[in-house]
Amino acid sequence: MNLQLRPAVISFLALSLLTGIAYPLVITGLARLVFPRQAAGSLITKDGRVLGSEWIGQSFCSPGEFWGRPSATVDTAGKPLPYNAANSGASNLAPSNPALGKLVQERIAILRAADPQAADPVPVDLVTASGSGLDPHISPAAAEFQIPRVARARGLEIGKVRALVAAHTEGRQLGCLGEPRVNVLNLNLALADLR
Repeated sequence: MNLQLRPAVISFLALSLLTGIAYPLVITGLARLVFPRQAAGSLITKDGRVLGSEWIGQSFCSPGEFWGRPSATVDTAGKPLPYNAANSGASNLAPSNPALGKLVQERIAILRAADPQAADPVPVDLVTASGSGLDPHISPAAAEFQIPRVARARGLEIGKVRALVAAHTEGRQLGCLGEPRVNVLNLNLALADLR
């Protein structure tokens, strides 16, 4: 039995050291060397203060800010906690589920109450959560829908806010992957700088 146990234990220890310590250290070191900003979390800082990450959404609810996608994340007790990066996940409600339909109608009502003058259809990404619940981006249509409300709340010209959205609209990756998108945190920070 000792003939079988000793090689198994040695293999276990060697593979644990290799895959549990050496490999993560090498990959982390390479990442910090080749992609230092991304390896550090793509943090957005201003005046030496970390404001957030480029890849994790934040909750904005002021009429003078652009709002991101709804977040379905929860805390450890299962209570809603928007953009909880420690517990990402979707609501897992099917499109045919009446609870999802009710939730979408409630979100539409909130958007309409925030801007009663908005007559255009509400873009789908403003009323449905992403798969992770942490999506930091909205579609250009979702940003366009919010421009009149934001401009009125801040006392800015619509054209100026529209130009800001256009300047912060990211194209498809490599020209063909994904869809155009707007990072809500970056857009709101640029909006704050307009003052």
